[in-house]
Amino acid sequence: MPSESGKVVCVTGAGGAKERLTLCRADLLDYQSLKEAIYGCDGVFHTASPVTDDPEQMVEPAVIGTKNVITAAAEAKVQRVVFTSSIGTVYMDPNRAPDKVVDETCWSDLDFCKNTKNWYCYGKMVAEKTAWDEAREKGVDLVVINPVLVLGPLLQPTVNASVLHILKYLTGSAKTYANSTQAYVHVRDVALAHILLYETPPASGRYICAESVLHRGEVVEILAKFFPECSDETRPRAKPYKFTNQKLKDLDLEFTPVKQCLYETVKSLQEKGHLPTPTQNDEPIQIQS
Repeated sequence: MPSESGKVVCVTGAGGAKERLTLCRADLLDYQSLKEAIYGCDGVFHTASPVTDDPEQMVEPAVIGTKNVITAAAEAKVQRVVFTSSIGTVYMDPNRAPDKVVDETCWSDLDFCKNTKNWYCYGKMVAEKTAWDEAREKGVDLVVINPVLVLGPLLQPTVNASVLHILKYLTGSAKTYANSTQAYVHVRDVALAHILLYETPPASGRYICAESVLHRGEVVEILAKFFPECSDETRPRAKPYKFTNQKLKDLDLEFTPVKQCLYETVKSLQEKGHLPTPTQNDEPIQIQS
């Protein structure tokens, strides 16, 4: 790339980057740029996607970009493509029984996502189905990972949408929370899962990448131990949905406990200047699973 922007400095400054990292400028909607970036590679990790609930900015770019990546990977004859999908393609089904375990065979209800204007989940779902269709047609070895909400230390100096989910409770911008549940996973576990899926030849199909499902009230309780401004709940809690992450555990991935994940997220926000840093007199917090 001709110049380093704030978005890539955190990557180019990492250990070993000068010797082992090459950056290419590519556009998901520009097939030629993807072809040039992928040519000569042994594998492809397709992690890029719009993150928006604007249907025009979400659906078409996600689908066309995915099709372009799979096509370019097929032409380059890469060994495997690991596609980053989302739990949003798995569990968004209003007809799912409360006790049904969410596993890799589950798919979200496309009409439900469309009718509720959840264009992010809708777009990710159409994009994943496009990836599977294109891979079958072009003979590409495709494996899909379906992460939940990703937390943990930030590489970049800015706050992303996932971490904002936590930051709002700590700054007081969120005065209350929805009576709902959310699944969480540590960013390092997601990165390791991608590598495992690429480097493990028998890996196939979809892989749910999640450590725990918590009610938002439980999240607030955990955060309150780190940051006392969090408040207690007053309503009965919705029950978390059940899921299985056994496929990744079978590949020997040991998930980081969600409490550790939340703690490291808070510490990173403090280090990046998004939250006040504790005084030296503050006692260290003990993490217990």
